[in-house]
Amino acid sequence: MAVPDYQTFMRPLLLLAADGMEHGINNAIGELAEQFHLSDEDRSQLLPSGLGTVLANRVSWAKTYLMKAGALEKTRRAHFRITDRGKDLLREHPDGINSQILRKFPEFIAFQQPLDERSGDRKTAAADGSQSNEAPPETPEEAIERAENEITRALQENLLSRIHELSPAFFERLVVDLIVAMGYGGSREYVAQAIGKSGDQGIDGIVNEDVLGLDRVYIQAKRYAADNVIGREQIQQFAGALVGHAASKGVFFTTSTFSRTATEYAQKVPQRIILIDGKMLTKLMVQYNVGVRRERSVELKRVDFDYFEDISD
Repeated sequence: MAVPDYQTFMRPLLLLAADGMEHGINNAIGELAEQFHLSDEDRSQLLPSGLGTVLANRVSWAKTYLMKAGALEKTRRAHFRITDRGKDLLREHPDGINSQILRKFPEFIAFQQPLDERSGDRKTAAADGSQSNEAPPETPEEAIERAENEITRALQENLLSRIHELSPAFFERLVVDLIVAMGYGGSREYVAQAIGKSGDQGIDGIVNEDVLGLDRVYIQAKRYAADNVIGREQIQQFAGALVGHAASKGVFFTTSTFSRTATEYAQKVPQRIILIDGKMLTKLMVQYNVGVRRERSVELKRVDFDYFEDISD
């Protein structure tokens, strides 16, 4: 089964601590994974950022919410124990506990309120002055990463639309800029001399893979409409061009997509051929800041526990 959301973990986590003993969060994560029969794949599933697993993130937030509601108490770093309030919650809610139930405790409401509301400068959360009591199914990190993915996806679509509006010559220049930004070819001037100069046997450009030119990558760049799918025949021609140049590596850039047979063929030929479709192209453009500019950065910080080590003890 998939990893449950953080609210689903709330009652099982409380139940795990119902013996009144101290429990460590890492052991709790392992025990809950067993209880929910999570596979190794489920347990190792990473957050989109790659900073931690989905399982650990959701169990940890379940623990945080329960602590803010006074159902669990911290005993020492990464360890907790159930409180009398937590025991009451277990008795009163045998079918499950969620954030809506925790909102009956003023400590939890205060935790969820923005800082300006806690200080008395209350602002309405909606145009009619109402505030939603519905708890989101995702943790704060997951909400941030989902929003980031949606923004990035819209940006990639806009980039591709803009590229289609411009000339094939512009697309070749874009490929040059991307190659240089990725660390190939040395300087833009050198790569620019290579792109579009050879023009024979299906090769649009030649790029040095290292600064000494000991190894070379051959480039094909085709700006096609989204519905103009690159087929096996074109990849076959590109592979033949590589053979004609005694080359072992090639990259085929396009603004459209590759057919399944084209992808399968590229994987079977002796030469190493990388296929970059429109989706991957715009992903690389965003990653290497080609054709985009930074508008705003969000920096997430966590407690530096090493700083709080008391060396005087």
